[in-house]
Amino acid sequence: MPNRHPLDAVVIGAGVVGAAVAYYASRSGLAVAVVDRGPVAGGTTGAGEGNLLVSDKEAGPELDLALLSTRLWRDLSERLPPEAEYEAKGGLVVAPDDRALEALRCFAAAQVEAGVQADEVPEDALRSFEPHLARGLRGGFHYPQDAQVQPAQAAAQLLRAAGALGARTYLGEEVTEILTRPDGAVRAVRTPRRELVAPAVVNAAGTWGAAVAGLAGVQLPVLPRRGFVLVTEPLPPLVRHKVYAADYIADVASGSAALQSSAVVEGTPAGPVLIGATRERVGFDRSLSMPALRRLARQAAALFPVLGEVRVMRTYHGFRPYLPDHLPAIGPDPRVPGLHHACGHEGAGIGLAPATGLLIAEGLTGAPASLDLKPFRPERFEVPRRGEWDGEPLKKEDER
Repeated sequence: MPNRHPLDAVVIGAGVVGAAVAYYASRSGLAVAVVDRGPVAGGTTGAGEGNLLVSDKEAGPELDLALLSTRLWRDLSERLPPEAEYEAKGGLVVAPDDRALEALRCFAAAQVEAGVQADEVPEDALRSFEPHLARGLRGGFHYPQDAQVQPAQAAAQLLRAAGALGARTYLGEEVTEILTRPDGAVRAVRTPRRELVAPAVVNAAGTWGAAVAGLAGVQLPVLPRRGFVLVTEPLPPLVRHKVYAADYIADVASGSAALQSSAVVEGTPAGPVLIGATRERVGFDRSLSMPALRRLARQAAALFPVLGEVRVMRTYHGFRPYLPDHLPAIGPDPRVPGLHHACGHEGAGIGLAPATGLLIAEGLTGAPASLDLKPFRPERFEVPRRGEWDGEPLKKEDER
């Protein structure tokens, strides 16, 4: 049955990105409905660590998006309840040798020019930041803008705030059709229980963004990258910042399908230490990978030897929505009027959610965009007819 009350937009996906879209769109005065086949944060969001990072992003469009989100997360931390567990703890990126340190210096210098706060920490000062760090590291950089939230709670609180502004949420309902008018524009979405009529649909389906795009008759090459996280027993405060080795930055930017891992170590308010994360393209294979878990544990103990004697209580894993150029798809899709995309953020969706939500809300209301959306345009993966996209990163000459 079609909805009786008019809607301005339907958001598909109740993860943190969809929740941010609903919040900012509702705050802009739009009537919004959120629909998800599962619970709140039932996909990538619920399997995340809650990283809000600028430290791992090279100067360019994604860093601009992250800096905007950093400002918005600070604002949200004052608006959302404490359950979201926002912590402005900062990050510490360490270099194991002189070569890695010089590369990190060059990386950080470009970031600073783009507006990042990054302060070099000499070798003899590292343990003043992290007393339990391994000895022998050559130095590092402190990033005070890095922060953390509890991802599932952050999504839930954003949706609750959107609900207070009038947004409706329908959970446990899979979108089976995106309906269009004779002119090809979006008209409604259909679930087994209802039809939600609206002139705009936002694809915030994360790893399933390609499937949702397909319902509208367009291609968006979102693929899953599996990642594992280790959770230790509750501990006294051991790790003050988000801490990782410089090679993590290369892993984030890599397009390889092979297993990659570089430990990111951080404490939590409840006591357990989180150790992530791995990356590999194995489709939606949910099987446990002991080699991946052992590698993470070894790398974490190499950074913090004290963790070598700590018990791992559990592990969890999820799938990051990966696009071949490592940038999300954000904004209107010119191939289907009324269709907007907000997906493909890979492991950075929690950090980039507020900026994404704001940009989508601006597009829905016709307000000037806070950032240039051209690098994120959904149709950028269309290439001259030389065959289907094969899952590998596009070469520069293939990009339009």
